Amino acid sequence: MRLLGVLSYQLEGVDKLRDAKLILSNHPSLLDVVFLISMVPNANCVVKGKLKRNFFTRGAVKAAGYIMNEEAGDVIDAAKRVIEDGQTLIIFPEGTRTTPAEGIRFKRGAANIAIRTGTDITPVLIYCTPPTLTGSDHWYQVPARRVHFRILVQDPLEIGLYLKNMAPSRGSRKLNVDLVDHFIRELEAHE
Repeated sequence: MRLLGVLSYQLEGVDKLRDAKLILSNHPSLLDVVFLISMVPNANCVVKGKLKRNFFTRGAVKAAGYIMNEEAGDVIDAAKRVIEDGQTLIIFPEGTRTTPAEGIRFKRGAANIAIRTGTDITPVLIYCTPPTLTGSDHWYQVPARRVHFRILVQDPLEIGLYLKNMAPSRGSRKLNVDLVDHFIRELEAHE
């Protein structure tokens, strides 16, 4: 796509993905997962369960062995196995692509996985200008100008604070609130 002039991209801090175990990223475009998977050699993802039922996606999702987000307990157990197996888990905590006019809202599953597996988080900020393939776009809606992606991999966030003197449920709620604040603040600061 870059060679055809459809898009351009800028990558920053990609070397930080080498040791990442749990990557959390905002999700402004359908192409985010393609970028991240291409940069992480042993990647696994948590994907929507409905992709398993979609005629066009079920074969690829099944063949890749990705984790389906259908049952919370099953997702946490599968995430633990994936991380223990040495794979890097990629999660978009929003659960779906961002709608540009709406703020970031994370579901608690990613924070819960971090807490229950005791895994530090590598945050990834993704910018897509102009917005394309968002949660409110159809796949055939193409912007008038070339799309540019900027992907910024940040230093890991240690979760030890959320494990001390807190029940896992409380720790995941607190971590989730702090993650939303972190992503909002960092996305604005690096814009």
